[in-house]
Amino acid sequence: MEFILEGLVKAFQLLYHGDQETYSAIWATIKVSSISMTVSLLLGIPLGYMLGYLNFPGKQAIRTIVDTLLALPTVFIGLVVYAFISNNGPLGDLGLLFTLNGIAIGQSILALPIVIALTATSVESLDSNLQLTLRSLGASRLQIFLTTVEEARLGLLIAAITATGRVLTEVGISMMVGGNIKYHTRTITTAIALETNKGQFATGIALGLVLLAMAFAVNLSLSTLRRRI
Repeated sequence: MEFILEGLVKAFQLLYHGDQETYSAIWATIKVSSISMTVSLLLGIPLGYMLGYLNFPGKQAIRTIVDTLLALPTVFIGLVVYAFISNNGPLGDLGLLFTLNGIAIGQSILALPIVIALTATSVESLDSNLQLTLRSLGASRLQIFLTTVEEARLGLLIAAITATGRVLTEVGISMMVGGNIKYHTRTITTAIALETNKGQFATGIALGLVLLAMAFAVNLSLSTLRRRI
């Protein structure tokens, strides 16, 4: 028990004194998660809307595939992305391997099915008379989309919270695609795994506390927004 308390004390000291290695992992995590969530929301909300709103052949099969991708292992995503952006891959010339942008691609793939599935569920749960009412009033497709998204806003917030939590806590993609390079692609989760294995318990605790604080801040802000809307 004593070493845990010592680890907590050293963790706060690292954070207070602005340890460069610790804050490098923090900023890398903030950057890559921000990029991946922006991409997944911009793509996932329209796709989820179409999946929940429209009726077309093969819809059920697509929905099954999307639901299956919710449980896609992060190491598998990392493997696929690595194969595509490595030097021998089709996207190797872009120089994305061992970069934060490369990690963001993998995390976007991880978050996208979550946003699509939960958005589709939210749209499907709306009153079926909403579409008829909007059409009878002469609303355009864009107006129908915007109104539907507004009505399903609580479900979209849940989708954003769930996807953000999955992105913040993943390890496999960051490790395989980013390479866990110090001061470059080392994120909070990969740093925790590395430092704990090295016996640097204080650094692991410090980063764990930051990760917990980030997750709490995201949930608190979205919960506050949920009450206001």
